[in-house]
Amino acid sequence: MQLKVGDLARHSGLTVRTLHHYDHIGLLSPSARSDAGYRLYSQDDVARLHAIQALRHLGLSLPDIARMLTGERASAQAIVARQIRALDHQITQSIELRGRLSVLQGKLSEGSQPEMDDWLGSLALMSTYGKYFSAAELKLIFDNWKKVEADWLPLFDAVRRAMDRGLPADSLEIQPLVHRWMVLMVRWMDGDFDLMMRWGQMYEQEPSAVSKRGPDHDMTRYISRAIDHRRAVLGKYFDLPQMRRLARVDEAEWRALDASVKALLRRDASPQGRAAQAVLSRWLGLLDAVTDGDATMQERLLLAYQREPLLQASALLDPAVSGFLQRAREAAQRQAA
Repeated sequence: MQLKVGDLARHSGLTVRTLHHYDHIGLLSPSARSDAGYRLYSQDDVARLHAIQALRHLGLSLPDIARMLTGERASAQAIVARQIRALDHQITQSIELRGRLSVLQGKLSEGSQPEMDDWLGSLALMSTYGKYFSAAELKLIFDNWKKVEADWLPLFDAVRRAMDRGLPADSLEIQPLVHRWMVLMVRWMDGDFDLMMRWGQMYEQEPSAVSKRGPDHDMTRYISRAIDHRRAVLGKYFDLPQMRRLARVDEAEWRALDASVKALLRRDASPQGRAAQAVLSRWLGLLDAVTDGDATMQERLLLAYQREPLLQASALLDPAVSGFLQRAREAAQRQAA
């Protein structure tokens, strides 16, 4: 079967003028001509046209396509495979774009129609974020921010007051704020340490990422020094992979345990009693959750909090409570022995 140039143009979606141009530059010349001089395209010619268009969609210039087709004579299979890879890339980009638009749509639904400056600011910010995070990661970050924003804003104020007082970053007094900061970061980033590292890197390197409602660079550097000091203390007991394994347990559970033990202390309860052993079981359960059931890590964590004033400064359990639980544990161990 052979096609005239008009038929090929109609079936391929190209213009007759384009096919004439391809013929003129030697990129696609018809295999035959009719007795009347009309161009006739064979099945091989159509296959070559498919290859030309596939390579054009990949962004290659006509001279490059000509060299490829007349040089190595790329097979139809190789060209189709390359086209599929290009389409996969386009699909990935489209999914990414859709994700970013969904993030933007969510932000727009929260307030009124933005002004021009708002649009430009959002465009610049999305461009900045895009260097560090995928659309899915940005969606997680923005969605989680709604859950933690109410806790972050007063914390920023508290850290600023500590800075204004000239409180050193390595002081014990700052550690409760450092602990709150780290807990909120874990909640905000769903415990993903890689996200936390990239967020900190972006905040340090990209001026446009600094929010008017968030901390400035002075505050983030101050709190980073305090966090580094805390990590150095924990580093005496855990390596970095182990530190990352330490899980967050809801503060409400620690507060409830603290209150229960204080009630026993007010009653002058015995560490060996049934009530004491019940709260001991709750305490050990929380420690298991923090250390992922690793007995060695649990012992190191307990030792760290017993020895390190810096960690004690931000402990969620009162020292008297910790002491009572430790005595209850020793009593249980003696009974088991």
